[in-house]
Amino acid sequence: MTGAERHTDSDGMADGLERLWTPHRMTYISGEDRPAEGYEKPTGCPFCRGPQLPPEESLVVARGEHVFVVLNLYPYNPGHLLVCPYRHVADYTDLDVPETTELASYTQSAMRVIRKVSNAHGFNLGMNQGGVAGAGIAAHLHQHVVPRWGGDANFMPVIGRTKVLPQLLGDTRDLLARAWPS
Repeated sequence: MTGAERHTDSDGMADGLERLWTPHRMTYISGEDRPAEGYEKPTGCPFCRGPQLPPEESLVVARGEHVFVVLNLYPYNPGHLLVCPYRHVADYTDLDVPETTELASYTQSAMRVIRKVSNAHGFNLGMNQGGVAGAGIAAHLHQHVVPRWGGDANFMPVIGRTKVLPQLLGDTRDLLARAWPS
């Protein structure tokens, strides 16, 4: 089995689980790629640095005047996007009116584009405000746009504890960027 292995218990009996190894995620989990100055300052924030990189490297899908849309590097589902203000701000209440308006508009566009290219059946939208609320990068506000399909919480993630992403992130970014309205 490529990229997978089976484990046995102390009696030599298979435990019935197949493990697909994703060692690239350990960098995120361990915080190895966390900048020395942390995410609190714009110089260490990937949402501040990302828009300055080439699209293939940053995974930026679309750019507005006040916000941009980026593919999540650690997606819950294929096509998981983040809508972020350019300004380094942590709390939704700190957005000004133009930022709030464009964030809402780009969230709607993200949903339309994902529906167009992948026929999503539904969406989870949300913002985790603060580390205690689950924000991995609490210092820079970001709106999650997670596409959902009937059966996407099938046996693989529920029983197999494995998430299947059928497309490379760069290919997903290209597909979504091409479909984004100009």
